[in-house]
Amino acid sequence: MTYTETLDWMFTQLPMYQRQGASAYKIDLSNTFDLASYLDNPEAKFKSVHVAGTNGKGSTSHMLASILQEAGYKVGLYTSPHLKDFRERIRINGEKISKEYVVDFIQRHRSYFEKNQLSFFEMTVGMAFQFFAESNVDIAVIEVGLGGRLDSTNIIKPEVSVITNIGLDHTRFLGNTIPEIAKEKAGIIKDNIPVVIGRATTETKNVFQEKADMHQSDLYFAEEYTEPLYDSDLKGNYQKENMKTALQTVSILRAKGWQIKKQDIQRGLGSVVANTGLLGRWQILREVPKVICDTAHNADGLIPVMKQLSKERYNRLHFVFGVVNDKDLNTILPYLPKDAQYYFAKPNILRGLDEKKLKDEALKFKLKGEEYASVKNAYNAALQDAADQDVIYVGGSTFVVAEII
Repeated sequence: MTYTETLDWMFTQLPMYQRQGASAYKIDLSNTFDLASYLDNPEAKFKSVHVAGTNGKGSTSHMLASILQEAGYKVGLYTSPHLKDFRERIRINGEKISKEYVVDFIQRHRSYFEKNQLSFFEMTVGMAFQFFAESNVDIAVIEVGLGGRLDSTNIIKPEVSVITNIGLDHTRFLGNTIPEIAKEKAGIIKDNIPVVIGRATTETKNVFQEKADMHQSDLYFAEEYTEPLYDSDLKGNYQKENMKTALQTVSILRAKGWQIKKQDIQRGLGSVVANTGLLGRWQILREVPKVICDTAHNADGLIPVMKQLSKERYNRLHFVFGVVNDKDLNTILPYLPKDAQYYFAKPNILRGLDEKKLKDEALKFKLKGEEYASVKNAYNAALQDAADQDVIYVGGSTFVVAEII
């Protein structure tokens, strides 16, 4: 198979949460443990950092990878979902996994995948772990896909476990309350492995403390990190919280013997995009008219982004917006600006919400605009309507951002 044919097979033949939703969510890790055994347990052949959370886990993972890379280590980075190319999910020192490796891995193991009906996410995790092991990485930063306790990445024994924050998202799988979701995220806490909590609240602190005590794991809170922060090429104001989480994690790694100097931290945080290829976090796509995109897609993520957007100077605000069809719109539409002109569009995936339905729901919150047949059509209409002193914001879903980057 060619690379394109391989991806077509991966995306269409196997369940995948990003495409199908609930039908792709597995209720246990048996398939992943069996796959790891079949592959000769590649996850045991490299050191790792495990990063979970509702928001910020991608940015935090990329920050950590960039810092470790600047410290001279060979660093694997596993994240999801991707924006433009599947290979963004699996990198070493910023370089994406090769197309040849993807094709060969699927070819070699396709009969096993089919026989055992593995999900897209399970076999992708297996691919990443095998690639990192064969490449002899010094350490890999592994981002949780969904939840924590039952996530396919949760077979590793990391140097540090990280939970960035807890918000109401994916409630059909993780629970309907903050403590329930925190309990699922806390499922990555393991025996005698230190844990960093990016943001603790009265609702979550006890959950994390009880789980850490159960596993005799030292618990650290990013809010207790008091050293000065660094400049970063990630310009979203919300990145300050992620940076504190990353810096607290680095301090633990240093205490465990990892050689990371202050200049490595400074260079790493100043070059996250250059070192890791991170996209879609308060990214400025053009200056005239100014176009900003961000992948924030739930209330916890949108609130700080909308606050930063409100501080932008513009004559008119144009808002290209689309969501997936399992999104609870009542939890996000109240936070969107009412003074914007909206361009509603359906992301080009099976789970995309119909643009007409989105427009009707948005109108209930006094958000006014027109619907468009595609994200690209909506974006082009915004560009055509916008004057030089206007601002265009693109968001609502990772998939919306992916279509215009």
